[in-house]
Amino acid sequence: MPSPSPRGTYQVISQTLRERIAAGFYPDGVPSEAEIGREFGVARTTVRRALRSLEESGDIKTVAGVGRKVAGDTGAAPYEQIMADLLKQIRKGKLPAGTRLPSEAALVEKYGVSRGTVRRAVRELETAGHVEARHGVGRFVSSSS
Repeated sequence: MPSPSPRGTYQVISQTLRERIAAGFYPDGVPSEAEIGREFGVARTTVRRALRSLEESGDIKTVAGVGRKVAGDTGAAPYEQIMADLLKQIRKGKLPAGTRLPSEAALVEKYGVSRGTVRRAVRELETAGHVEARHGVGRFVSSSS
């Protein structure tokens, strides 16, 4: 039977991760809970406690649909990036009023995200009045954009 880890192990892990963050080891985001657990040889609950400590101190943040990122990163959620890109295309005239938006499947393929992420982006554009849905036909750029 393996010996139990000493109290405060999560603090050691969080301090190690904090030092790595300061040194710039994680430009693409913090490793997954499973990866950290394997590296330090601890249970997932210990890893979660260490990550929660980092979030509470403001070193990392959780971005919906992305994962945990270094707090100084300006990475927007994927649906926000998709919205911004589609809105830019609408404003530049690449998607003029009345044009049908690409299908969800095409947008999933283009942006490399889940269908739910694409739906949220399009729904937000629809709520803002930039896109209108026509039942059974698709979504179109609104004339008021």
